[in-house]
Amino acid sequence: MTGDTEKILVALVVAVSRNGVIGVDGGMAWRISDDLKWFKKNTMDKPVVMGRKTYQSIGKPLPGRDNIVITRRTAFSAGGVFVVRSIEDALTLARECAERRSADEISVIGGGEIYDQTLALADRIYLTRVDVELKGDAVFPEIDSREWRERVDGSCKKSERNQYDCDFFILDRRRA
Repeated sequence: MTGDTEKILVALVVAVSRNGVIGVDGGMAWRISDDLKWFKKNTMDKPVVMGRKTYQSIGKPLPGRDNIVITRRTAFSAGGVFVVRSIEDALTLARECAERRSADEISVIGGGEIYDQTLALADRIYLTRVDVELKGDAVFPEIDSREWRERVDGSCKKSERNQYDCDFFILDRRRA
């Protein structure tokens, strides 16, 4: 890393149902082992930015990553994580962490409010499309396909370890 924080990409990492659901009752909407492996591969050794509810649904800091939690709750604290009050503060801290790690990306991992606030800032999306329609309380904002170049990065089939079929994509923002 050359010390140029502008080259550190903001990457959203998300699994989305066909109807946009990403969470149910404050937790994950499915159990897909292959998606968790893909998530780990794409976030390991990078700073991860998440909202408090996402952190609480995980229940602990993700190992091998700088965990940055955004919350408006001034009394919130948790061991092993950085707590910040805004997206701007989270991204500033994440860039510093990425530089220290020589990482080229910051991973934004949810939830719905955080994705809403960061989609316009994102350079890349690691997207798992889950082949199901569910009712849920957290959704991913709509992606304008004209703004993104999409490439397939794999798939998984329903099995004992994977509750649903899914496909993995990497979307890179089109630049003018």
